[in-house]
Amino acid sequence: MMRKNGNAEQTVGNPRKQNTSQILDAAEKVFAVHGLNGTRIDDIAKACALPKANILYYFNTKEILYQATLGRFLDDWLGDANVHLSADMNPREGLQSYIQAKMLFSRQRPEASRLFMHELLAGGEQIQFFLQETLKPHVEHLAIIFAAWYEKGLIKKIDPFHFMFMLWAMTQSYADMQVQFAAVLGKKRLTKHDFEAGAETIMQLVASICIDAE
Repeated sequence: MMRKNGNAEQTVGNPRKQNTSQILDAAEKVFAVHGLNGTRIDDIAKACALPKANILYYFNTKEILYQATLGRFLDDWLGDANVHLSADMNPREGLQSYIQAKMLFSRQRPEASRLFMHELLAGGEQIQFFLQETLKPHVEHLAIIFAAWYEKGLIKKIDPFHFMFMLWAMTQSYADMQVQFAAVLGKKRLTKHDFEAGAETIMQLVASICIDAE
C-alpha cells in the first residue's frame, strides 16, 4: 500500500479523527475536479470549512494530502472483493454482491473514482507502489479464487485478470462517465434506479460464466 506520512497515519481521539475525515472528504472532491497541480490547500480549506493551518498540521504538504486521499480510496475500493469474493462462496452470489457494492461505491463516491482515473491518466506516478505491491497481488489472489471455482465446476474457464478489468471498467464507468450516460438517458444525473438497472445488466453479462449446480 502507499506509504503514509506519520501525521496522517494515526488518529488520536475523536477531534483528530473527525478533522482528518473532514479534510479527506473535502480533498477527495477538490482533487477530483482540479487534480494535484490545479488544487491549492486554500481550496480544500474552504471546502471543509477549516483553517489552512489545521490542514497543514495533519498533512504537512499538498502532496502528502493527495497521497492520503488516494490511499483512503484505494483501501475502500479493494475492500469489496475481500468481503464478497472467496473460494467458499457461490460465484453467482459472490459476483452479484460484488457488482452491487462496486455500483454503490460509484453512486456514493463518484469523486473518488474520478480522482483515481485522473491519476491513472496522468501516468499514475503517485500510485505506482500501490499498483505493483498491492493491486497486483490482490488480483493474483482473486485468480486463485477463480481457479478454485473452475475446479469445482462452478464457472467456465475464463482469464481472471481480464475478467476483473472488464468488471472494473463497467462498474466505474457509472462514476467516471456519469454525465455522458445521463445525457443519453435524457437526465441531468443518474438516479438510484439507473445504478440498480446497471448492476442488474452487468450481472446478466457476468452470469454467463457461472455454471449452476444441478
